Amino acid sequence: MNATVSVPSRFDVRQAGINPNHWYVVARSHELSDRPLGIVLWQQNIVLYRDSQGQVQALEDRCPHRFVKLSRGCVVGEDLECAYHGWQINGKGQCTAVPYLEANQKLPPGAIRSYPVREQDGFIWLYPGDVADLQTTSLEPMGLPEWEHLNYIATVSVIDAKAHFSYLIENLMDMYHGHLHQDYQAWASAELQAIEESDRRVDAHYTAQSYYRIDKIWSISQLFFPQLRRLHPEPLDVSYVYPHWAARLGEDFRIYCLFCPVSLTQTRAYLIHFTSLNAFHRLHRLPIAFRRFVKNRLFGSAQKLLDGLVEQDIPMIEDEQQAYLANPERRPHELNRALISVQRLIRIQAGS
Repeated sequence: MNATVSVPSRFDVRQAGINPNHWYVVARSHELSDRPLGIVLWQQNIVLYRDSQGQVQALEDRCPHRFVKLSRGCVVGEDLECAYHGWQINGKGQCTAVPYLEANQKLPPGAIRSYPVREQDGFIWLYPGDVADLQTTSLEPMGLPEWEHLNYIATVSVIDAKAHFSYLIENLMDMYHGHLHQDYQAWASAELQAIEESDRRVDAHYTAQSYYRIDKIWSISQLFFPQLRRLHPEPLDVSYVYPHWAARLGEDFRIYCLFCPVSLTQTRAYLIHFTSLNAFHRLHRLPIAFRRFVKNRLFGSAQKLLDGLVEQDIPMIEDEQQAYLANPERRPHELNRALISVQRLIRIQAGS
């Protein structure tokens, strides 16, 4: 089961680009207020803004006049106004106004690029690929079905790693690195049982010993007091649903990582942890307003755990990136078959 395997040398996963024909997460909803927000998705500078109706618009972050960043400007009604000369650009990327336009002059022709964008489940999802392909396939964002569900308590942590996205997804798919996390560890004794692969996803099925069981009213205190934890067997399933990641530890915990690859050596992602309240049947009979109050009040209850995991993982990922840059021909000795499947999926999606 743990035989050493290798990837053909002609493909270098650390140089792989993203497949743009997917939905990527570029910001949390609350990050975008009444000011434009500049983000970078795979070397593309993009500006997000809310129009007068509160709808999110996404444009190339480049004024068509002098090519300065529109994210330095401000929102005026439905449009973005450039800080340099006051040109206004609408959500389709077209110039709608120039303050000093003379009566006999027409508005500049052409447009900058606009992007399909969705606000869903507390995040802003952006599609950087071929719009015709999107219309043909009707591809939807992966989404977070637990985000609005009253039986799940969310915690969000941001990952900013100076590393290629492949290092982060390999870290997430590798349940053997729990040795790193000590008191932040949520599981122990992981054993890979099976792998399922397609050209869209990789599912790795582990068995493990979970430290947490959310089955009594005081159970959530285990997230704050590690000494209350008790090991018990649980299935541990992790999935690379390109380009994002999802996991389930027993019935109590679901975790997602939503990717925003920035460049060959930088990755931003959002790690979202959900604690289930499904075991508390009496809670389900309470008024919805009260249940929503409980859900909102407990938001971020696993923050210390989640932030601790991220803080420990990032140096490992960045070490791997630096080692690769120093000697790109050197290959690690990988024993986890799930990571080979991950690299194969990245190669397929990159079109290599």
